[in-house]
Amino acid sequence: MVLSGCAIIVRGQPRGGPPPERQINLSNIRAGALARRAAQGQPDVKDTPDEPWAFQAREFLRKKLIGKEVCFNVEIKTALGREYGMVYLGKDTTGENIAESLVNEGLATVRREGIRGNNPEQARLCELEDQAKASKKGMWSEGGGTHTIRDLKYTIENPRNFVDSLHQKPINAIIEHVRDGSVVRALLLPDYYLVTVMLSGIKCPTFKREADGTESPEPFAAEAKFFTESRLLQRDVQIILESCPNQIILGTILHPNGNITELLLKEGFARCVDWSMAVYTQGAEKLRAAERSAKERKIRIWKDYVAPTANLDQKDRQFVAKVMQVVNADAMVVKLNSGEYKTIHLSSIRPPKNEGEEKNKDKDKRFRPLYDIPYMFEAREFLRKKLIGKKVNVTVDYIRAATGPGESTPAFSERTCATVTIGGIYKCSSAIKNGKGLHSKKEVPIHRVADISGETQKAKQFLPFLQRAGRSEAVVEHVFSGSRLKLYMPKETCLITFLLAGIECPRSARNMPGGMQVAEPFSDQAMLFTKELVLQREVEVEVESMDKAGNFIGWLHIEGVNLSVALVENALSKVHFTAERSPYYKTLVSAEEQCRQRKEKIWANYEEKPVEEVVHLSEEKERVPNYRPVFVTEISDNLHFYAQDVETGAQLETLMETMRAEIAAHPPVEGSYSARRGDYCLAKFADGEWYRARVEKVESPAKVHVFYIDYGNREVVPSTRLAAMPPAFGTRTLPAQATEYTFAFIQVPLDEDARADVVDCIVRDIQNTQCMMNIEYSGASCPHVSIQFGDTKEDVGLGLVKEGLVMVDVRKEKHLQKIVTEYLNSQESAKSARLNIWRYGDFRADDADEFGYRR
Repeated sequence: MVLSGCAIIVRGQPRGGPPPERQINLSNIRAGALARRAAQGQPDVKDTPDEPWAFQAREFLRKKLIGKEVCFNVEIKTALGREYGMVYLGKDTTGENIAESLVNEGLATVRREGIRGNNPEQARLCELEDQAKASKKGMWSEGGGTHTIRDLKYTIENPRNFVDSLHQKPINAIIEHVRDGSVVRALLLPDYYLVTVMLSGIKCPTFKREADGTESPEPFAAEAKFFTESRLLQRDVQIILESCPNQIILGTILHPNGNITELLLKEGFARCVDWSMAVYTQGAEKLRAAERSAKERKIRIWKDYVAPTANLDQKDRQFVAKVMQVVNADAMVVKLNSGEYKTIHLSSIRPPKNEGEEKNKDKDKRFRPLYDIPYMFEAREFLRKKLIGKKVNVTVDYIRAATGPGESTPAFSERTCATVTIGGIYKCSSAIKNGKGLHSKKEVPIHRVADISGETQKAKQFLPFLQRAGRSEAVVEHVFSGSRLKLYMPKETCLITFLLAGIECPRSARNMPGGMQVAEPFSDQAMLFTKELVLQREVEVEVESMDKAGNFIGWLHIEGVNLSVALVENALSKVHFTAERSPYYKTLVSAEEQCRQRKEKIWANYEEKPVEEVVHLSEEKERVPNYRPVFVTEISDNLHFYAQDVETGAQLETLMETMRAEIAAHPPVEGSYSARRGDYCLAKFADGEWYRARVEKVESPAKVHVFYIDYGNREVVPSTRLAAMPPAFGTRTLPAQATEYTFAFIQVPLDEDARADVVDCIVRDIQNTQCMMNIEYSGASCPHVSIQFGDTKEDVGLGLVKEGLVMVDVRKEKHLQKIVTEYLNSQESAKSARLNIWRYGDFRADDADEFGYRR
């Protein structure tokens, strides 16, 4: 260590521990004194600044000597024990004389009062000083050296703002002091802030201060301090200041030779600390791996370490399992290969918590953690979308013992804490660095989810809406039995109880007013089957009716599978007479008959009875196409498109001309319009013209999402490019001209590249052109149509199938069978020719999502 321009501290090679230190003061010279902070508790004493050129002299020695081997001889030792001598760079006195170098650079003066004429070394120093004066080097230069005095800042008024202002960018620094292995004092350059930094993610043994003022080191505290000192003290480093909780600055020190945080862990001088690891920006998994390495080698602080999973067999410590349910942000239920279910908690993280939960809880409102705790729903959804139904690798890190209830903490059962990886990858997001989720400075998201389960009046009001919607998207939140589920409807932001239509499923055990109702045979198997197939999966539902308790009744589909049919096919349910009116009746009856003949499960004790043959007469309905001309204006990535009716095109042109003339005569005041979601307005497009639009989202005055209602395209614009829509040009005068449609009889590829090829082909062929369109059948969000080219009258969708760009979506309606057969024949031709998606053959038999389609 270099104390000043004329004093250094040296230490020998370590032997069995940190070596002793020795201070050497350079003989016959004097350098300026460095700044000194006033002692705390003495308000009358002021900080002492640097003397001119003092810091430059210190830096000259620091860069020349730190970490280097030196040779020295002691010339004088005072009564107080101070040693004065000469220091040479290298192993002997033939190396560079440090005192002469300082004098030669004009960074130190010679003490001429003690010089003896017969001493050649002292004479050499005087000669070098005279040369420095003549050359006007260093302190002998003109100007007095006031510009060399640092403006040292010992305190920071608002540390958190200071850390945030640096945006986690590396800044240059010099480590001035090492308090213990994981806490240092650093000089930040070039502004000379002197700050104390604690290393993020770890904690080293410390020195405890006793009542009498002495310090007692914890085991390995001195060794950890020496480890950090020998590598960082007075070295040039870069520091990333990562966070500042409770006025404690957390950071990571980057040195060209490595990361001291990881080295301390790897050598057994430190342990991981979860609370500060959350802000570590260099990859928390590296710290875990380094700590694990030290534990396995049982070195230093881990010398007596016993792994919490030491008593587990290898098969229980590492295994592959299928994720069946995500309980919350840090827990999931997995299914082992043996069929056993196990709850796993993710190691070293905790789910979002509701700060001041009891204070904020409305006594009249039932508290629902998933929706009421900020970011709990987002965290659960993140895991659900990534993991549900997937096979993962589980490595048990430790088992947390069960705890009893405390004064302020609830009781917890034993927890298995593990690291879960998928595809061999363990992803650790730099969420704090990027200000994501919990660490974002945005407003906390609020989820207003209405639970209308059992609310008969609300359900009655909601029923017509769901019936008209056709197939609606939903997520299965809970499975009560084989045919009774709780669904979350994302578009409607509500929870409903849903009963499967057309079947009669065995009932589970239930508490009834008259006592416990015994479970019917195979009720548990039916519930388990439904759970494994749909729990927390994204599904589509068709609501047909509701019962008197406010429960909705309908059909549930998952990846093309009808859950009612699946239960019947697996002999876990019977067909109910109400299914006769549904399009799935024949499929249900056929599946039930096959199970009945095999006498499986619920049909094990079935005895055949004579059944009257019933002949069902139905009228054949022919497909009657009614093509009309449309102009295609916009095509989206999911193969939906927007089209204008050619018949009303002249009205739109007239309205646009009149509207633009009105705007030209009375231009809107820029910035006077305040955008609100759902409002109709006028928006200036990139071509400089004004168009009718609807506000879809307002992020800020500079970012307003608008939808052009006459053309179907979307854009993000500043509010200065928006204006109020005059009533004369509103949708009452002329309805929105762009209507959304999608292609009938084809499936949109899930593979991004394949879908991009289809979209490019469609954009090239029909965008901004006039085509002929026929509505074939209705869909959940828009009508499904067939499109013909305006000149050749060739079917566009059929052309995509022939080119092998898409697969056929087989429809069951009788009046559509002729055109569906034509599509299927074209698909077989494309498959035989191995065109585009069929180039590797028929991939559907592999039952693999990664090929880009769902079966």
